[in-house]
Amino acid sequence: MPSTTWWPSSAEAGGRHTLASLDDRLGYSFTDHALEQLALTHRSWCSENPGHESNERLEFLGDAVLGLVVTEYVFARYPSMPEGQLAKTRASVVNATTLAEVAAEVGLGPALRLGKGEEASGGRSKSSLLADAMEAVIGAVYLDGGYDAARRLVLSLLTERIEVAAEGPGEHDYKTQLQELAARRFDELPVYRIRDEGPDHDKRFFAAVRLGGEVAGEGEGRSKKQAEQAAAKDAWARITSGLGDWGGEGERA
Repeated sequence: MPSTTWWPSSAEAGGRHTLASLDDRLGYSFTDHALEQLALTHRSWCSENPGHESNERLEFLGDAVLGLVVTEYVFARYPSMPEGQLAKTRASVVNATTLAEVAAEVGLGPALRLGKGEEASGGRSKSSLLADAMEAVIGAVYLDGGYDAARRLVLSLLTERIEVAAEGPGEHDYKTQLQELAARRFDELPVYRIRDEGPDHDKRFFAAVRLGGEVAGEGEGRSKKQAEQAAAKDAWARITSGLGDWGGEGERA
């Protein structure tokens, strides 16, 4: 296993600061920093530097831990939910797309240890690479701090997404509902504007959705997607309830 004093030469300047910043955003401080470094080591770096281990084994472990945490959570959180819906809810968050989004939100990309070729091809923003590294980080937290630490990390990152998914696909996808409503009633598509506030480790996003040049609804969340869904829900509720002055408050986001 690599030394705890190591930092990838391909990472941004001030590697130790990057690692500490990542810990802040994750809400977890590693006791064994070598495990964290290993979780961030892509096989492309290892192929250029023989003798070093990649994060693939930690990714394998993290995938299992992630699945167990989410399964346990939805099973306990939704006691009347049938097995089929439990499986759909879990699948909606335990997938590469969601994990890549979460990895981007916590700033995992700049902390990765990549080979020169992968670096040059934009590896720090590749969804598949980010998703794999996120699983590896979960596996590393499990080994470093135990199941409870890994569970806290997973739920801090995914609880809101799980609860949105548990409401049922389609039924509460307010962006789709608003788009269909706007096309029928106004013959136009909603336009979303996003702003954010707060430090990287505790950022909040605020969305305003506009129709006819006016703000139809507003919302906030821990991600752009959540904020847009909240704004769409607000607009959909105001329009369908017959409020004709939904744009009268002006734009605030």
